[in-house]
Amino acid sequence: MGGEFGQRNEWDHDESLDWHLLQYSEHKGVQKWVQDLNRLYKEEKALYEIDFDPKGLEWICSDWENSILAFLRRGKSEDDLILSVFNFTPVPRHDYQIGIPKNGSWKELLNSDGEEYGGSDLGNLGGVKASATPKHGKDYSLSLTLPPLGALFFKREK
Repeated sequence: MGGEFGQRNEWDHDESLDWHLLQYSEHKGVQKWVQDLNRLYKEEKALYEIDFDPKGLEWICSDWENSILAFLRRGKSEDDLILSVFNFTPVPRHDYQIGIPKNGSWKELLNSDGEEYGGSDLGNLGGVKASATPKHGKDYSLSLTLPPLGALFFKREK
């Protein structure tokens, strides 16, 4: 109903969607974000495989003072694990620690602040390496750059 490309006007069943807005890069960026988010959802079993089982989601961080949320989504296999991190403020956060259950390198799969979506391209240069610093009840943690008003998705590399 227009949300997939950032239509400003409320949807009206008597009118066409404002497809002409796709001539503007901001609207193309929103459309690309929705496309990539849907692709990620389709490709990553952790995002859908055990949706209706409590084991499919694990809250990691609910930092109300900084408006940061982080959670893990799990699939049936132990390797199907996606970390989702959200910064709900217009303030970038640098060296923000998020607890994780496994050591290793974590690839940044999606970053809503990517240049291709119309953002400033603030992020984690494609991925980060875990450290043995405990956080949020986990043995390891990631030191992340959280873009303003951003959503980030990570997967542990095998």
